Amino acid sequence: MKTEDLLHRALKYEWLSPEEGVFLFENATTTELMYVGNKMRQHHVPGNKVTWIIDRNSNTTNVCIANCKFCNFYRRPGHEEVYTTTIEEYKPKIEETFALGGEQLLLQGGHHPDLGLDFYVNLFKELKSLYPNLKLHALGPPEIAHVAKLEKASHTEVLQALKDAGLDSLPGAGAEILSDRVRRLISKGKCGGQEWLDVMRAAHQLDITTSATMMFGHIETNLERMQHYADLRQVQSEKPEHAKGFLAFIPWPFMDEDTILKKIKRARNTVTGDEYVRMIAMSRIMLPNVVNIQSSWLTVGKQVAQVTLHSGANDFGSIMIEENVVSAAGARFRFTADGIQEAIRDAGYVPQLRNQQYGFRDVPKNIINQELDTEAMIVD
Repeated sequence: MKTEDLLHRALKYEWLSPEEGVFLFENATTTELMYVGNKMRQHHVPGNKVTWIIDRNSNTTNVCIANCKFCNFYRRPGHEEVYTTTIEEYKPKIEETFALGGEQLLLQGGHHPDLGLDFYVNLFKELKSLYPNLKLHALGPPEIAHVAKLEKASHTEVLQALKDAGLDSLPGAGAEILSDRVRRLISKGKCGGQEWLDVMRAAHQLDITTSATMMFGHIETNLERMQHYADLRQVQSEKPEHAKGFLAFIPWPFMDEDTILKKIKRARNTVTGDEYVRMIAMSRIMLPNVVNIQSSWLTVGKQVAQVTLHSGANDFGSIMIEENVVSAAGARFRFTADGIQEAIRDAGYVPQLRNQQYGFRDVPKNIINQELDTEAMIVD
Protein backbone atom coordinates (compact mmCIF):
# COMPACT_ATOMS: atom_id res chain seq x y z
CA MET A 1 0.00 0.00 0.00
CA LYS A 2 1.04 3.57 -0.67
CA THR A 3 -0.38 6.63 1.04
CA GLU A 4 -0.46 8.53 -2.27
CA ASP A 5 -2.64 5.87 -3.87
CA LEU A 6 -5.03 5.74 -0.93
CA LEU A 7 -5.36 9.52 -0.76
CA HIS A 8 -6.04 9.62 -4.51
CA ARG A 9 -8.77 7.01 -4.13
CA ALA A 10 -10.25 8.93 -1.21
CA LEU A 11 -10.50 12.03 -3.37
CA LYS A 12 -12.55 9.95 -5.82
CA TYR A 13 -14.91 9.07 -2.91
CA GLU A 14 -14.01 5.39 -3.03
CA TRP A 15 -14.54 3.26 0.06
CA LEU A 16 -11.24 2.41 1.71
CA SER A 17 -11.15 -0.85 3.65
CA PRO A 18 -10.57 -0.70 7.42
CA GLU A 19 -7.04 -2.03 6.86
CA GLU A 20 -6.37 0.67 4.28
CA GLY A 21 -7.74 3.26 6.70
CA VAL A 22 -5.32 2.09 9.39
CA PHE A 23 -2.40 2.30 6.97
CA LEU A 24 -3.37 5.81 5.94
CA PHE A 25 -3.94 6.98 9.50
CA GLU A 26 -0.61 5.59 10.67
CA ASN A 27 1.52 6.65 7.69
CA ALA A 28 0.15 9.80 6.05
CA THR A 29 1.28 13.19 7.33
CA THR A 30 -1.18 15.44 9.11
CA THR A 31 -0.84 17.94 6.28
CA GLU A 32 -1.81 15.30 3.70
CA LEU A 33 -4.83 14.16 5.70
CA MET A 34 -5.97 17.73 6.31
CA TYR A 35 -5.70 18.57 2.61
CA VAL A 36 -7.79 15.59 1.53
CA GLY A 37 -10.30 16.03 4.37
CA ASN A 38 -10.77 19.68 3.46
CA LYS A 39 -11.16 18.93 -0.27
CA MET A 40 -13.84 16.35 0.53
CA ARG A 41 -15.55 18.80 2.85
CA GLN A 42 -15.72 21.38 0.06
CA HIS A 43 -17.31 18.75 -2.18
CA HIS A 44 -20.01 17.87 0.36
CA VAL A 45 -20.52 21.36 1.80
CA PRO A 46 -19.28 23.99 -0.67
CA GLY A 47 -18.62 27.52 0.41
CA ASN A 48 -17.29 29.25 3.46
CA LYS A 49 -20.03 28.71 6.04
CA VAL A 50 -19.61 26.71 9.26
CA THR A 51 -22.85 25.81 11.00
CA TRP A 52 -23.74 25.82 14.69
CA ILE A 53 -26.90 25.29 16.72
CA ILE A 54 -28.57 26.48 19.91
CA ASP A 55 -30.14 23.68 21.90
CA ARG A 56 -30.39 22.20 25.35
CA ASN A 57 -29.20 18.78 26.50
CA SER A 58 -31.51 17.59 29.27
CA ASN A 59 -31.82 14.21 30.90
CA THR A 60 -34.99 12.23 31.47
CA THR A 61 -33.40 10.29 34.33
CA ASN A 62 -30.01 9.46 35.78
CA VAL A 63 -31.12 5.96 36.78
CA CYS A 64 -29.22 3.43 34.70
CA ILE A 65 -28.38 -0.27 34.81
CA ALA A 66 -25.98 -0.25 31.84
CA ASN A 67 -22.90 0.18 34.09
CA CYS A 68 -20.77 2.02 31.52
CA LYS A 69 -17.27 2.33 32.92
CA PHE A 70 -16.67 5.73 31.33
CA CYS A 71 -19.78 7.40 32.80
CA ASN A 72 -19.84 9.45 36.01
CA PHE A 73 -23.39 10.64 35.41
CA TYR A 74 -25.52 7.58 36.12
CA ARG A 75 -26.83 6.30 39.47
CA ARG A 76 -27.99 2.77 40.23
CA PRO A 77 -31.66 2.25 41.16
CA GLY A 78 -32.21 3.03 44.82
CA HIS A 79 -29.29 5.48 45.10
CA GLU A 80 -30.09 8.58 47.13
CA GLU A 81 -29.26 10.85 44.16
CA VAL A 82 -31.58 9.26 41.56
CA TYR A 83 -34.12 11.42 39.75
CA THR A 84 -36.64 11.39 36.94
CA THR A 85 -37.34 14.80 35.46
CA THR A 86 -40.95 15.98 35.72
CA ILE A 87 -42.97 18.07 33.29
CA GLU A 88 -42.87 20.96 35.75
CA GLU A 89 -39.06 20.75 35.70
CA TYR A 90 -38.95 20.67 31.91
CA LYS A 91 -41.07 23.80 31.53
CA PRO A 92 -38.53 26.41 32.72
CA LYS A 93 -35.75 24.59 30.82
CA ILE A 94 -37.70 24.72 27.56
CA GLU A 95 -38.87 28.29 28.06
CA GLU A 96 -35.31 29.42 28.78
CA THR A 97 -34.15 27.59 25.63
CA PHE A 98 -36.71 29.48 23.55
CA ALA A 99 -35.68 32.76 25.22
CA LEU A 100 -32.07 32.06 24.28
CA GLY A 101 -32.98 31.46 20.64
CA GLY A 102 -33.06 27.66 20.70
CA GLU A 103 -35.86 25.46 19.42
CA GLN A 104 -34.61 21.96 20.23
CA LEU A 105 -34.35 19.70 23.26
CA LEU A 106 -31.74 16.95 23.12
CA LEU A 107 -33.39 14.55 25.53
CA GLN A 108 -31.54 11.49 26.81
CA GLY A 109 -31.13 9.51 30.00
CA GLY A 110 -30.22 6.18 31.47
CA HIS A 111 -31.47 2.61 31.07
CA HIS A 112 -34.15 2.88 33.73
CA PRO A 113 -35.56 -0.60 34.47
CA ASP A 114 -39.07 0.75 35.12
CA LEU A 115 -39.52 3.33 32.34
CA GLY A 116 -41.07 1.66 29.32
CA LEU A 117 -42.58 2.85 26.07
CA ASP A 118 -45.67 4.42 27.65
CA PHE A 119 -43.50 6.73 29.74
CA TYR A 120 -41.69 8.14 26.71
CA VAL A 121 -44.78 8.28 24.50
CA ASN A 122 -46.70 10.21 27.17
CA LEU A 123 -43.74 12.48 27.85
CA PHE A 124 -43.24 13.34 24.19
CA LYS A 125 -46.96 13.93 23.64
CA GLU A 126 -47.23 16.23 26.64
CA LEU A 127 -44.13 18.22 25.69
CA LYS A 128 -45.40 18.68 22.14
CA SER A 129 -48.87 19.62 23.44
CA LEU A 130 -47.37 22.31 25.65
CA TYR A 131 -44.76 23.45 23.11
CA PRO A 132 -45.86 22.61 19.55
CA ASN A 133 -42.78 24.25 18.02
CA LEU A 134 -40.33 22.30 20.17
CA LYS A 135 -38.05 19.90 18.27
CA LEU A 136 -37.30 16.64 20.08
CA HIS A 137 -33.88 15.19 19.26
CA ALA A 138 -34.28 12.37 21.74
CA LEU A 139 -33.01 9.09 23.14
CA GLY A 140 -30.54 7.01 21.11
CA PRO A 141 -30.09 3.43 19.88
CA PRO A 142 -29.19 1.94 23.31
CA GLU A 143 -32.30 3.47 24.87
CA ILE A 144 -34.46 2.27 21.97
CA ALA A 145 -32.99 -1.24 22.37
CA HIS A 146 -33.58 -1.10 26.14
CA VAL A 147 -37.22 -0.05 25.77
CA ALA A 148 -37.77 -2.69 23.06
CA LYS A 149 -36.52 -5.39 25.46
CA LEU A 150 -38.76 -4.13 28.27
CA GLU A 151 -41.78 -4.18 25.94
CA LYS A 152 -40.81 -7.34 24.03
CA ALA A 153 -41.31 -5.23 20.92
CA SER A 154 -39.30 -4.64 17.75
CA HIS A 155 -37.10 -1.61 17.20
CA THR A 156 -39.47 -0.51 14.45
CA GLU A 157 -42.52 -0.70 16.72
CA VAL A 158 -40.83 1.38 19.41
CA LEU A 159 -39.52 3.97 16.94
CA GLN A 160 -42.87 4.29 15.17
CA ALA A 161 -44.67 4.87 18.47
CA LEU A 162 -42.13 7.51 19.47
CA LYS A 163 -42.30 9.19 16.08
CA ASP A 164 -46.09 9.31 16.32
CA ALA A 165 -45.72 10.85 19.80
CA GLY A 166 -43.46 13.65 18.56
CA LEU A 167 -39.90 12.36 18.12
CA ASP A 168 -38.26 14.51 15.43
CA SER A 169 -34.81 12.93 15.16
CA LEU A 170 -32.64 10.28 16.79
CA PRO A 171 -29.17 11.14 18.19
CA GLY A 172 -26.23 8.82 17.63
CA ALA A 173 -25.68 8.31 21.34
CA GLY A 174 -24.10 5.19 22.77
CA ALA A 175 -22.04 4.19 19.75
CA GLU A 176 -18.71 4.55 21.60
CA ILE A 177 -16.78 1.99 19.53
CA LEU A 178 -19.03 -0.50 17.73
CA SER A 179 -16.64 -3.43 18.26
CA ASP A 180 -18.24 -5.90 20.66
CA ARG A 181 -14.81 -6.69 22.15
CA VAL A 182 -14.60 -3.08 23.28
CA ARG A 183 -18.25 -2.85 24.29
CA ARG A 184 -18.02 -5.91 26.55
CA LEU A 185 -15.19 -4.19 28.43
CA ILE A 186 -16.54 -0.64 28.70
CA SER A 187 -20.35 -0.86 28.47
CA LYS A 188 -21.45 -4.46 28.89
CA GLY A 189 -25.01 -3.51 29.84
CA LYS A 190 -25.65 -1.63 26.58
CA CYS A 191 -26.77 -3.08 23.27
CA GLY A 192 -24.08 -4.63 21.11
CA GLY A 193 -22.63 -2.91 18.07
CA GLN A 194 -24.82 -4.80 15.63
CA GLU A 195 -28.00 -3.93 17.50
CA TRP A 196 -26.95 -0.25 17.57
CA LEU A 197 -26.62 -0.39 13.80
CA ASP A 198 -29.93 -2.25 13.42
CA VAL A 199 -31.77 0.45 15.39
CA MET A 200 -30.39 3.02 12.98
CA ARG A 201 -31.43 0.90 10.00
CA ALA A 202 -34.96 0.78 11.41
CA ALA A 203 -34.97 4.55 12.02
CA HIS A 204 -33.91 5.24 8.44
CA GLN A 205 -36.66 2.97 7.12
CA LEU A 206 -39.14 5.14 9.04
CA ASP A 207 -37.54 8.31 7.59
CA ILE A 208 -36.30 9.38 11.02
CA THR A 209 -33.13 11.42 10.58
CA THR A 210 -30.21 10.39 12.77
CA SER A 211 -26.60 11.19 13.57
CA ALA A 212 -23.64 8.94 14.33
CA THR A 213 -20.85 9.26 16.87
CA MET A 214 -17.57 7.74 18.03
CA MET A 215 -15.91 7.98 21.44
CA PHE A 216 -12.29 7.00 20.92
CA GLY A 217 -8.98 7.06 22.74
CA HIS A 218 -9.53 4.43 25.45
CA ILE A 219 -8.99 0.69 24.86
CA GLU A 220 -9.82 0.38 21.16
CA THR A 221 -7.34 -0.34 18.37
CA ASN A 222 -6.91 1.74 15.24
CA LEU A 223 -8.44 -1.11 13.25
CA GLU A 224 -11.53 -1.03 15.47
CA ARG A 225 -11.85 2.70 14.82
CA MET A 226 -11.71 2.12 11.08
CA GLN A 227 -14.18 -0.77 11.24
CA HIS A 228 -16.52 1.58 13.11
CA TYR A 229 -16.43 3.92 10.10
CA ALA A 230 -16.99 1.01 7.71
CA ASP A 231 -20.05 -0.17 9.65
CA LEU A 232 -21.58 3.31 9.64
CA ARG A 233 -21.11 3.93 5.93
CA GLN A 234 -22.63 0.51 5.18
CA VAL A 235 -25.79 1.41 7.12
CA GLN A 236 -25.88 4.78 5.38
CA SER A 237 -25.67 3.06 2.00
CA GLU A 238 -28.73 0.94 2.85
CA LYS A 239 -31.09 3.81 3.69
CA PRO A 240 -34.15 4.26 1.47
CA GLU A 241 -33.67 6.70 -1.37
CA HIS A 242 -36.14 9.16 0.15
CA ALA A 243 -34.44 9.14 3.58
CA LYS A 244 -31.56 11.34 4.75
CA GLY A 245 -30.19 8.75 7.16
CA PHE A 246 -27.14 9.91 9.09
CA LEU A 247 -27.17 13.70 8.82
CA ALA A 248 -23.86 14.04 10.63
CA PHE A 249 -20.96 12.26 12.29
CA ILE A 250 -19.43 13.49 15.55
CA PRO A 251 -16.22 11.97 16.96
CA TRP A 252 -14.82 12.93 20.36
CA PRO A 253 -12.05 11.68 22.65
CA PHE A 254 -12.80 9.71 25.81
CA MET A 255 -13.05 11.98 28.86
CA ASP A 256 -11.39 10.08 31.70
CA GLU A 257 -11.69 12.19 34.87
CA ASP A 258 -12.63 9.94 37.84
CA THR A 259 -14.11 7.26 35.56
CA ILE A 260 -14.12 3.57 36.48
CA LEU A 261 -12.59 2.84 33.08
CA LYS A 262 -9.55 4.89 34.04
CA LYS A 263 -9.29 3.29 37.48
CA ILE A 264 -9.67 -0.39 36.65
CA LYS A 265 -8.66 -0.59 32.99
CA ARG A 266 -5.97 2.08 33.25
CA ALA A 267 -7.50 3.74 30.19
CA ARG A 268 -6.42 7.36 29.90
CA ASN A 269 -7.30 10.08 27.44
CA THR A 270 -4.01 10.47 25.59
CA VAL A 271 -5.55 11.93 22.44
CA THR A 272 -3.50 14.95 21.38
CA GLY A 273 -4.78 17.88 19.37
CA ASP A 274 -2.92 16.54 16.35
CA GLU A 275 -4.55 13.13 16.66
CA TYR A 276 -8.00 14.68 16.92
CA VAL A 277 -7.39 16.76 13.78
CA ARG A 278 -6.25 13.58 12.01
CA MET A 279 -9.39 11.73 13.15
CA ILE A 280 -11.62 14.48 11.75
CA ALA A 281 -9.84 14.11 8.40
CA MET A 282 -10.20 10.31 8.59
CA SER A 283 -13.90 10.77 9.28
CA ARG A 284 -14.23 12.54 5.93
CA ILE A 285 -12.07 9.97 4.16
CA MET A 286 -13.76 6.88 5.59
CA LEU A 287 -17.33 8.27 5.47
CA PRO A 288 -17.71 9.62 1.93
CA ASN A 289 -21.51 9.17 2.10
CA VAL A 290 -22.07 11.32 5.22
CA VAL A 291 -22.43 15.03 4.46
CA ASN A 292 -21.74 16.76 7.78
CA ILE A 293 -18.79 16.26 10.14
CA GLN A 294 -19.04 17.99 13.51
CA SER A 295 -16.08 19.02 15.63
CA SER A 296 -16.39 18.47 19.38
CA TRP A 297 -15.22 21.77 20.89
CA LEU A 298 -16.65 20.63 24.26
CA THR A 299 -13.96 17.97 24.60
CA VAL A 300 -11.00 19.41 22.64
CA GLY A 301 -11.36 23.16 23.13
CA LYS A 302 -11.56 26.17 20.86
CA GLN A 303 -8.16 26.15 19.17
CA VAL A 304 -8.08 22.47 18.19
CA ALA A 305 -11.70 22.68 17.03
CA GLN A 306 -10.80 25.66 14.84
CA VAL A 307 -8.03 23.64 13.15
CA THR A 308 -10.48 20.84 12.39
CA LEU A 309 -12.45 23.28 10.23
CA HIS A 310 -9.49 23.04 7.84
CA SER A 311 -9.32 19.24 7.97
CA GLY A 312 -12.86 18.22 7.11
CA ALA A 313 -15.29 19.51 9.75
CA ASN A 314 -18.05 21.86 8.63
CA ASP A 315 -20.06 22.10 11.84
CA PHE A 316 -19.19 23.45 15.30
CA GLY A 317 -22.08 21.90 17.20
CA SER A 318 -24.00 23.65 19.95
CA ILE A 319 -23.38 26.28 22.61
CA MET A 320 -25.18 23.74 24.85
CA ILE A 321 -27.40 25.52 27.33
CA GLU A 322 -27.21 22.43 29.52
CA GLU A 323 -25.08 19.26 29.32
CA ASN A 324 -24.59 16.69 32.10
CA VAL A 325 -22.77 13.56 30.92
CA VAL A 326 -19.48 14.38 29.22
CA SER A 327 -18.92 17.34 31.53
CA ALA A 328 -19.17 14.96 34.48
CA ALA A 329 -16.09 13.17 33.12
CA GLY A 330 -13.95 16.26 32.72
CA ALA A 331 -15.09 18.33 29.72
CA ARG A 332 -14.70 21.95 30.83
CA PHE A 333 -14.88 24.14 27.73
CA ARG A 334 -17.67 26.71 27.29
CA PHE A 335 -19.08 28.91 24.53
CA THR A 336 -21.64 31.71 24.37
CA ALA A 337 -23.53 32.44 21.16
CA ASP A 338 -21.19 35.34 20.44
CA GLY A 339 -18.16 33.27 21.38
CA ILE A 340 -18.91 30.38 19.06
CA GLN A 341 -19.49 32.76 16.15
CA GLU A 342 -16.28 34.63 16.90
CA ALA A 343 -14.33 31.35 17.01
CA ILE A 344 -15.68 30.40 13.58
CA ARG A 345 -14.81 33.81 12.14
CA ASP A 346 -11.31 33.67 13.64
CA ALA A 347 -10.80 30.36 11.83
CA GLY A 348 -11.59 32.06 8.52
CA TYR A 349 -15.21 30.99 8.05
CA VAL A 350 -18.67 32.51 8.20
CA PRO A 351 -20.86 31.31 11.10
CA GLN A 352 -24.32 30.08 10.13
CA LEU A 353 -26.98 29.16 12.68
CA ARG A 354 -28.80 25.93 11.76
CA ASN A 355 -31.55 23.60 12.93
CA GLN A 356 -31.22 19.85 13.52
CA GLN A 357 -31.96 19.12 9.86
CA TYR A 358 -29.05 21.39 8.88
CA GLY A 359 -31.38 24.00 7.49
CA PHE A 360 -30.20 27.60 7.95
CA ARG A 361 -31.76 29.90 10.54
CA ASP A 362 -31.41 33.61 11.19
CA VAL A 363 -29.78 34.43 14.52
CA PRO A 364 -32.63 35.54 16.81
CA LYS A 365 -32.50 39.17 17.80
CA ASN A 366 -33.41 38.36 21.41
CA ILE A 367 -30.44 36.06 21.94
CA ILE A 368 -28.76 36.65 25.29
CA ASN A 369 -24.97 36.65 25.34
CA GLN A 370 -24.12 35.18 28.71
CA GLU A 371 -22.06 32.31 30.07
CA LEU A 372 -24.56 29.48 29.76
CA ASP A 373 -24.77 26.73 32.36
CA THR A 374 -23.32 23.63 30.73
CA GLU A 375 -23.55 20.73 33.11
CA ALA A 376 -23.40 17.45 30.71
CA MET A 377 -24.10 15.27 27.09
CA ILE A 378 -22.55 15.55 23.65
CA VAL A 379 -24.72 17.30 21.06
CA ASP A 380 -25.24 15.40 17.85
